[in-house]
Amino acid sequence: MLFSRYYFFSPLILLILAIALSPCTLSAQAAPFGTWSRPSESPILSPKGSTWESAGTFNPAVIFLPAMREYRRSVTKDGVTSPPTHASYPAKFVMLYRAQDATGTSRLGYAESTDGIHFTRRPEPVLSPETDYEKGGGVEDPRLQVFNGIYYLTYTGYNKKDAQLCLATSRDLVHWDRKGVILPAYKGNWNKGWTKSGAIVPEKINGKYWMYWLGTSADKTDQMGISYSTDLLHWTEATETPVLPRRPGKFDSRVVEPGPSPILTEAGIVLIYNGADDKLLYRTGVAVFDRKDPRKLLSRSDEPVFAPEKEWEKAGQVPNVVFVEGMARRGDRWLFYYGGADKYVGVAEALVQ
Repeated sequence: MLFSRYYFFSPLILLILAIALSPCTLSAQAAPFGTWSRPSESPILSPKGSTWESAGTFNPAVIFLPAMREYRRSVTKDGVTSPPTHASYPAKFVMLYRAQDATGTSRLGYAESTDGIHFTRRPEPVLSPETDYEKGGGVEDPRLQVFNGIYYLTYTGYNKKDAQLCLATSRDLVHWDRKGVILPAYKGNWNKGWTKSGAIVPEKINGKYWMYWLGTSADKTDQMGISYSTDLLHWTEATETPVLPRRPGKFDSRVVEPGPSPILTEAGIVLIYNGADDKLLYRTGVAVFDRKDPRKLLSRSDEPVFAPEKEWEKAGQVPNVVFVEGMARRGDRWLFYYGGADKYVGVAEALVQ
């Protein structure tokens, strides 16, 4: 046994053991991407018009859809089958973004792009507040995941009283079927407030789906929890305490909030998250969890990987915010989509490692 010839542990040995057994800071090898930069110095989406997206367009979810060739067979009126036809669809990025009107009500807009930078918007929102848990405040901050051809959208339903994590599903990213509140506010092992920001792991682990989310602890700080499910509709909290807690004195001392849905690598489950300090300056961190046990933290950023620099990231509806919520790969680069100052959509990129 190591140190078996010692009758007691010296302070130095105890310090070494503490360091060895604690989650390490994020190593360069753990993240599947390099240094972040901005391919566009200006926002890629901005508020426009005088109606549903006039005050803010921000906090987007993005998914990449590869090129597709669809086989079609049509039938004539007399029942005779016509020759088969094929329809081709080019690869594209689809963005669902939070849009806010002058009264502060949020809806989800839809935009498409072939290069991941220049997006064309639909004229009308694809999800608007309808239910009691959405009316007044709206539908906010989407995240996307896909299983078996069905898109799962987690979003915040806000009725000016409570904010709660909700779910909707779709087969085309335009028409959505609400599944209701999946994590009610004021309930849980440690959560004492609202629930938000559901980032679902892209594969089952140990026969379960897993989701990281935001809750509020008894000290009024926002920290990260984790839950599991067998059907994506009913979720059970997996830990007694936050799975990714705040760190006093760090860039994430006040808020630790999931970003885009995580990705799986050889190093583990890589989750980009949004951290805020005591002055509510929002910056970006990366955490890595065990692929065999999503509750087990392996490493996390000691310093932020991305921070507000541009004027439109420092001044807006909420100052000094970069809030990453979308992520997609384009060739040899990762693209990260974020809200700037709760008013604009920006994009960052990094080389695939």
